[in-house]
Amino acid sequence: MFFLRMIFRSFSRQFKRRLLIAVTVCLSATVSVAMLGVVFDVGDKLNAELSTYGSNIIVQPKADAVVNDLYNTGGDADSSASGTSESDPTTFLKESDVPKIKTIFWAFNITNFAPELNIHADVNCASESAASADSSSCKASGVPIVGTWFAKTLHMDSGESTVAGMNGMRSWWKLDGSWPKDDSAQGLIGTTLASKLGVATGDTVTLYKTTADGSRNKQQITITGIYDSGDSDNNAMYIPSFTAQVLANLPDSIDKIEVKALTTPDNDLARKASKNPNALTQDEWETWYCTAYPSSIAYQIEEVIPGSVAKQVRQVAALQGDVLQKTQAVMVLMTVLSLVAAAIAVANLMAASIGERGSELALLKAIGATDGAVSRLMLAETAVISLVGAIVGALLGSGVAQIVGHVVFGSGITMRPMVFVLVFVLLTLTVLIASFSSIRSILGLKPAEVLHGR
Repeated sequence: MFFLRMIFRSFSRQFKRRLLIAVTVCLSATVSVAMLGVVFDVGDKLNAELSTYGSNIIVQPKADAVVNDLYNTGGDADSSASGTSESDPTTFLKESDVPKIKTIFWAFNITNFAPELNIHADVNCASESAASADSSSCKASGVPIVGTWFAKTLHMDSGESTVAGMNGMRSWWKLDGSWPKDDSAQGLIGTTLASKLGVATGDTVTLYKTTADGSRNKQQITITGIYDSGDSDNNAMYIPSFTAQVLANLPDSIDKIEVKALTTPDNDLARKASKNPNALTQDEWETWYCTAYPSSIAYQIEEVIPGSVAKQVRQVAALQGDVLQKTQAVMVLMTVLSLVAAAIAVANLMAASIGERGSELALLKAIGATDGAVSRLMLAETAVISLVGAIVGALLGSGVAQIVGHVVFGSGITMRPMVFVLVFVLLTLTVLIASFSSIRSILGLKPAEVLHGR
């Protein structure tokens, strides 16, 4: 009881100094909770942020993947996901198999996907605005045509439904007009091709395609929008997959699937598995398979899409890992600096407090208090006020983390219990280290000299 009275009396006698200790610990706790909260959640946030810039997994027919690996052709998954083939494909996947992607273990991590049939066709304008133009400027041969989904609603066997297509895969496009409907003869045209043909939104063009059996098919397409992708894709035209399949006489055929997935950055296990999953031990394989690595998601996609090879777009994965490491390093450094600053401030404040209370502490030792008892008193006083500051700081840090999340990533930060446990442990160690020099001065305190004013 006497011990508790001594602790609470010290607060009233040195209120300002105790308040400074509480504020110091509070600020350190605020910074630490906010930074570590973001560190533990930044992987998912950064992944979601990067995923808005296109697919991070490409699915191809197995034969195409073999050719790409042998000859390093442009269809490599490590190249840009938005490029079109230089020649028409010769091997295909089934479009009807594409919805199976949402049946894998990590189905909820698949945020979007879109099949593609990349062909080439001749284009001839059939619009009023182009009627007066020179006929040669209104024609083009060998134009890249991408048959795909735009915003297709899929009804799964589980009773759930999902929307997939380019509408969500090409969020960086600047679109003048509207997205086509998947069940119509509509399409989008790139700015470069539109300028070459003299085509505007609302115009109609006719596509001509010579098929493998020698027949020449044609399809009239109404242009609903002109897009600017910022790259060579501006030379292409996007139309519904069914229309492209009819034009090329390739029913239910696609040659690529772009997949956008929320993934965990690669580590040594993921890199080992990406080379050869069969080389993993049973425990490693279970860990890898049940973690949302790009390679494990790609592996599961291959399991459900017959004859396919799925590969991650390594530029995106590398960028994610590099940015993630640098972001985490900066935030951890800020946490360490805040703890160091807190340790220095608390040590100075405790030293000043002991200097002011030298006579009181000397008197306690003179009437029989041991060095350990006096040290415990000072530690208890500091611990109580630090605990108050840490609790307030933890609450403020949670709020700061949410502000950082909404400003930087557009969504809140998930505060994990591990963050609070780690911060309280770090603050405890910080306060103990800061108190060490003060405890040493207490041990060297000589009551006779202090009480006689020496």
